[in-house]
Amino acid sequence: MSTDGQGRSHWFDDEAGPVVRPYAMTRGRTTSAAQHRLDLIAVVVTEPQADDPEGDHSLSPEHVDIVDLCRETPQSVAELSSELDLPIGVVRVLIGDLVDAEFVHVNRPVPPAELPDESILRDVINGLRAL
Repeated sequence: MSTDGQGRSHWFDDEAGPVVRPYAMTRGRTTSAAQHRLDLIAVVVTEPQADDPEGDHSLSPEHVDIVDLCRETPQSVAELSSELDLPIGVVRVLIGDLVDAEFVHVNRPVPPAELPDESILRDVINGLRAL
């Protein structure tokens, strides 16, 4: 690390504080252990039994923030990324860790292929109107 004339490193920003690279938060991992598939619109919900995430010393402050944000209002992966100002990839790994530790669960969106066909829904509505 090089320093400027005052002996301060380039990895320090007066406004932001020390710089922490995203891969440091995930310990260099790009996927969680179970490799959970998390879409941007997947909704993260804190488990009811997740009482005190701060008491678990294996969790980082970012893990605790995710649990706290989802406790009152379920949040999508994209919302969490925005709220925490972290890259999506980092948030996905952190959420995967929390799912494995049973602090949160994820409600995945229904894939478009599994949605009912629009013509079937129209037929049902027309049938109900005919009654």
